Amino acid sequence: MNKRPVNVNEINLKDRVIHINRVTKVVKGGKNFSFSALVVVGDGEGHVGYGHGKALEVPAAIKKAVEAAKRSMIRVPVINNTIPHAITERFGGASVLLKPAQEGKGVIAGGAVRAVVEAAGIRDIVTKSLGSDNKTNIVKATFKCLENLNDPFEYATALGRDTQEMTS
Repeated sequence: MNKRPVNVNEINLKDRVIHINRVTKVVKGGKNFSFSALVVVGDGEGHVGYGHGKALEVPAAIKKAVEAAKRSMIRVPVINNTIPHAITERFGGASVLLKPAQEGKGVIAGGAVRAVVEAAGIRDIVTKSLGSDNKTNIVKATFKCLENLNDPFEYATALGRDTQEMTS
């Protein structure tokens, strides 16, 4: 796994709540309620992270999830508002397919994948989530896809090629 942790200016970050779940623990004295939140944070310029937070109240759970998301930020190679190549990854029972799209196509994606892709700043992409519809596993599979994307400019510099040829 090619994880690329990043330090990002926190001023530009936008967070988006994907899922809030109420959890009940039955104890001798009755039921204890708590909440878990799944949040995606991104700057819209190729940096994105996700986090999971649990607390007794929803705002506290969201705050914890946002802090966890800021710690798990990765850099995504975005070229011409899309990804460099198609990729499929799996996490648990969820499988996610990401394909680059031509300019002007827009974001064609379902709920959890859409939130991650938009937070990363990708504006043209075609996606498909297969298998499980568990939002947490879909987000993790999407992140696995984004982490494993290869940046063509990194390859060019590693091979000693001129990156100016690629842009023209």
